Amino acid sequence: MAFIIAQPCIGEKSGECFQVCPVDCIHPRQDEPEFDQVEQLYIDPVNCINCGACASVCPVEAIYPEEDLPEEWKSFIEINAKHYQKE
Repeated sequence: MAFIIAQPCIGEKSGECFQVCPVDCIHPRQDEPEFDQVEQLYIDPVNCINCGACASVCPVEAIYPEEDLPEEWKSFIEINAKHYQKE
């Protein structure tokens, strides 16, 4: 199970999460061209190693293990996955 970035990230994109990710699976980073064009950050479900480092530093508490994602944000599982399917 991967970690999922949910609703509280929309419009925030603070970046603490990608700064601590040991496998660089959270994008776009602030130095990537796509950063200004997306509403939130995304976790690559294939490369996420489930370490939880991102969740522990998120200032808006937007990151959850997939199995603990609140019901109202379950759609973000597919939203995160689709972001990486387009690449």
